[in-house]
Amino acid sequence: QVRLAESGGDLVQPGGSLRLSCTASESIFNFNSMGWYRQAPGKQREPVASIRNSAETTYEDSVKGRFTISRDSAKNQVYLQMNTLKPEDTAVYYCHGDKWQRDGANRKLVSFWGQGTQVNVFS
Repeated sequence: QVRLAESGGDLVQPGGSLRLSCTASESIFNFNSMGWYRQAPGKQREPVASIRNSAETTYEDSVKGRFTISRDSAKNQVYLQMNTLKPEDTAVYYCHGDKWQRDGANRKLVSFWGQGTQVNVFS
């Protein structure tokens, strides 16, 4: 059973930094890609950053230049370094991974989620 566990959420002042960690129950290279989503109160869950097996990274526009996604395959971990945090970054941050799985004669991409970690940015 695939498990993703986040840690690192906290209360931080604007301009501060946090690093979120996601630990997978298996090799992160078993996943097609891994990444981070966030959900603010009253809003839909949105993608923040992702990293593919090829190490190609993508970022949501509002976090470019402030957030960095990275990984440590030896630890089965993916990280999100968040700098220059703003109040609008306040949200529950979820680790996400997707894997190709057999679906009869075909295959499908299946998503897996962690339980989320709360990030609060305010004075």
